Amino acid sequence: MAYKIISSQCTACSACEPECPNVAIYEKDGTFVINPKKCTECIGYFDDAQCVAVCPVENTCVIDNNYPRYQAQA
Repeated sequence: MAYKIISSQCTACSACEPECPNVAIYEKDGTFVINPKKCTECIGYFDDAQCVAVCPVENTCVIDNNYPRYQAQA
């Protein structure tokens, strides 16, 4: 699963963008969004998703159940 940002809760602080190891987060229409095709849930980089760790608004970066769980390439 990829993460997504709840746009109605995003304060556009940009804390998440530089923390993403996959460059999956970008600004769009005044808030930030996550490209689900690039999001790896930070697997292989960090123990926890960095967008969740740095977001100042609780439950703004959440799992997007519309995408399957990320599988690291062996």
